[in-house]
Amino acid sequence: MVRILSLFLLLAGSLWAQQSGVTNEAQKEPPDELGKFKYNCLFKHIAGCAELLFTGQPVHIAVGSIAPQNGFAAGLAYVGHNDTPDWSTSWTADAVASNNASWRAGVYLKFVDTRLKTMKPSFGTPSAGSTDTTPYPEQPVFNLYAQSISLNKLTFFGLGPDTTTSGRSFFGMTEHILGGNAIRPIYDRLNMGIYGEINGRAVDIRPSRGQPSSVEQLYNEAAAPGLTQQPFFLQLGGGLRIRPSAFNDLLHFNYDVSYRPFFAMSGPGFSFQRLTFDLNQEISLYRKNPLAPRDTNNPNDCRIDPSDPHSPCPPITSRSLQGSLGLRVYSVLSMTPGGDLVPFYFQPTLGGSDINGNSALSSYQDYRFRAPNLLLFQEKFEHSIGYWPVGFILRADQGKVALARGDLGSNHWVHSYATGLTLRAGGFPEAYLLFAWGGSEGTHTIGSINTSLLGSSARPSLY
Repeated sequence: MVRILSLFLLLAGSLWAQQSGVTNEAQKEPPDELGKFKYNCLFKHIAGCAELLFTGQPVHIAVGSIAPQNGFAAGLAYVGHNDTPDWSTSWTADAVASNNASWRAGVYLKFVDTRLKTMKPSFGTPSAGSTDTTPYPEQPVFNLYAQSISLNKLTFFGLGPDTTTSGRSFFGMTEHILGGNAIRPIYDRLNMGIYGEINGRAVDIRPSRGQPSSVEQLYNEAAAPGLTQQPFFLQLGGGLRIRPSAFNDLLHFNYDVSYRPFFAMSGPGFSFQRLTFDLNQEISLYRKNPLAPRDTNNPNDCRIDPSDPHSPCPPITSRSLQGSLGLRVYSVLSMTPGGDLVPFYFQPTLGGSDINGNSALSSYQDYRFRAPNLLLFQEKFEHSIGYWPVGFILRADQGKVALARGDLGSNHWVHSYATGLTLRAGGFPEAYLLFAWGGSEGTHTIGSINTSLLGSSARPSLY
C-alpha cells in the first residue's frame, strides 16, 4: 500500500517539475537507452528518468502486484523487436519476486500482421471532435508464451454463496502455462474479431506455511475438489470480440464472449467447460477512446505503433481531460458433463480482487466467494483530476456465485461500493488505491499495480 501511494506522489512530482519545455527536451534526447539514461537520470530529468527505468527498451525494471495477498513484486524485463514492412515480431522475458517469496517468470513471443492500418493514440479535451479520435482496430496477432508463477499465500473460504469468514484457510500454488493464441479481424465496421487459444496447464497445490490455518487442516477433497490431486490440463478456447463506437464516438463497447473446455489429461473426474460473457459499455465525456489493452504489444511493451521499433510509449507528460461512465456485466457459467467437478483452484472468485488482480465486491476479503458459476454487475464513474494522469473513481458492485448454474437466479445478491484514486500515466502500469465499504463484513482498502504496462496485452489468466 505504501509503495502504491509513493508511486502516485512520485509521478505527480515529476509532472509538476516538468510541466514546461517538454517538447524541446524530447528533441534533444539521444535515441539509445544508455544515452537516454545519461541524459535523463542522475537527478537531471525526473519524469524522463522514470519513463526510462520502468518502460525503456531493451531492458527496464518490471513492477506490479503479483497477486492479492502475495505482495508487491519487482524484477527485470527484456524486450526485443524484429520488424519488416509486413510483420512485426516482438519478444519479451521477465522475472519478478515479491516480499513474501512469491515469484513469476515468463517468455512471450508475438507476431503482428502490420499490413493493416495501425492504431494511433488520441487525447481527449472538452473541445475534441469526432475527427480527433481513432478507434482501436483489430489486427491479426499470434502469440506464443511460457509462464510460471508461484504464490505462497492464497485464501479459501469454502465453495458457494453461504460460506463464512470463520472458514478461512490458506494455501500455496504453483502454475506452469505453455501455450499460444491468435486473433483475426472479420468485420471492420463493428471492429469484430475472432480468437482461439490452446494452453497446457500444470498446477501444484501445497500448504501455506506460517498461516493460522492451512487448507488441508479444514477441508477435504469433497469440500475442495482438486485439493489432493492436480492433473495436467489441456485447455482449449475460442471466442468473439467486438469493440465498436457509436454516437459520434461518445459510446464505446467492448464485448467478449468465449468458450473454454478444460481436459484433465492425467486423471479422470476434473474435465469441465466454461462459457464466459464479459460485456463492457463506456460513455466518454470528452470523446476519448477508452484505454483498452492493445493486442499488438506484449506485456512489457507499450509502443504506440507496433510496426515502428522506435515508436515511443505514450509520454507521462501528456495532458488531457479524461472522464467516463461505465457499466460491466460479467458472467461465468461452468458445465461438467459426466459428473466431473471443477477444481477449486480454477473456479472464479468475487471479493477484494481475484487471482488475476481484477477487483470486484471490494469491501470483502480477497477470494471471499468462490464457485463454478458467477454473475457480476459493475457501475463506475471515473474522471481525471484536472489535466493530470491521477484521477478518482466511484464504483458500485453487485454479484453472486452459485454451485449450479440454475441457482444463479435464486441466490442473493452481495453489494459493495468503492472510491479512490487511479493512476494512468504514459506507459506506466495502471495503479489504483481503493477504499471499499457497504458489504456485511466491514471495509477493505485495496492497493494494486497492474502486472502489464499500460497499453499492453494481458498475461495468461491463472484460472
